[in-house]
Amino acid sequence: MFFVANKKKKFNDQPFAYHQELELEIVTLTNLGVGLGRVPLPGDPDSRWVIMVPFALPGERVKVRVFRNHKNFSEADVVEVLTASPDRVKPLCSLFGRCGGCQYQNFSYDQQLAWKRRQVEELLKHMAGVEFTVAPTIGSPQQYGYRSKITPHFNPPREPRFDQEPRPADEPLNLPIGFLRQGTRFDLLDVPQCPIATAPINQRLTGLRTEIKAKAAAGDYKRGATVLLRDAGGVVTTNYDEVITEDVAGLKLHFLARDFFQNNPFILPAFTRYVREQAAASDARFLVDAYCGSGLFALSAANAFERVAGIEISDSSVVFARQNATANSIANATFQTGDASAIFAGLTFSAADTVIVIDPPRKGCDEAFLQQLFTFGPRAVVYVSCDPATQMRDLKLFIAAGYEVSAVQPFDLFPQTRHLECVTTLRKRAV
Repeated sequence: MFFVANKKKKFNDQPFAYHQELELEIVTLTNLGVGLGRVPLPGDPDSRWVIMVPFALPGERVKVRVFRNHKNFSEADVVEVLTASPDRVKPLCSLFGRCGGCQYQNFSYDQQLAWKRRQVEELLKHMAGVEFTVAPTIGSPQQYGYRSKITPHFNPPREPRFDQEPRPADEPLNLPIGFLRQGTRFDLLDVPQCPIATAPINQRLTGLRTEIKAKAAAGDYKRGATVLLRDAGGVVTTNYDEVITEDVAGLKLHFLARDFFQNNPFILPAFTRYVREQAAASDARFLVDAYCGSGLFALSAANAFERVAGIEISDSSVVFARQNATANSIANATFQTGDASAIFAGLTFSAADTVIVIDPPRKGCDEAFLQQLFTFGPRAVVYVSCDPATQMRDLKLFIAAGYEVSAVQPFDLFPQTRHLECVTTLRKRAV
């Protein structure tokens, strides 16, 4: 029997050869934070082939080197910025451009906010079919040192091949601990410090890296791992089961370190206040928080409604939500575990007097949930999303179900990156 080694996938050299250099102007940014320009194809001067260029900014003329051709576009790296944007700034992080975590550290902050608003508006138009004026993006009070949770990774230390000498005991172990390298799915880049993380996290990260490398050198790791660092008021834990306390405008919330919670505490007071105001503006008497977690939106909005109900499929999150209501002396909020197949079962609120807040995961709402929501038929919905693209996909279904957009407000919970939160308010159209 013969075994044939896997061959590296052959480079598709159409329409451009591998590492062919081109000059082009960047005309826009994609919603993935990538610069986009167009060039004529060889032999077709009237064509406009799309080139995607990470870390290039709108208005710049750049020399690029092609590294991948797709069916409808090519990808290229910047070789030289020939004409720089006036909004280009010096990145704070020395790893910017190599680390896959940030896309915009070279972009002035006011322009980051402007482009995030523009991207929401374009997604709303092209994906949901709605032309609507999106409010200016609300920026973060801190543009660096804001992130209260990071999860660096490391792979298992590589054993020497049979034909290699063992590593000398006094030779440092080469063990990258960090995040994915830009443009890769598996290659880790060593990240000793992360400027968008809080100062306490970076202080703890230094010692934690030393501990991990010492254990790895001693042979303690047979596999890689993801490490948690979560900052709660200056105290950093690496224990997934630690109970965290977060103060949001005087509201004290407890949850497990491993559970989901917004990772920019500096903008949370404005963020939760806006959601409460949009929900209250519906003049509904009742509020339902349909992805309530440990109660962030339900409890921060409770004083604006007669009664509030939080629904969550996670039993442990419901326990914390109930404890948080008691700890904050909020008596008009109840929480229940909702089965995915009957999420609103047992809810006694009149739909005509109810507003629903939803904050689904990045993938958006699944169709079964939306059909249950439309069957219930609340007066209004405040849709919080960390991925405007999936939010706009869902908005098409809301519009078909008789709802109309009344407000769209982006929030920059993730400065220096392409990510953002978008709060869209929908109201049921009068019949």
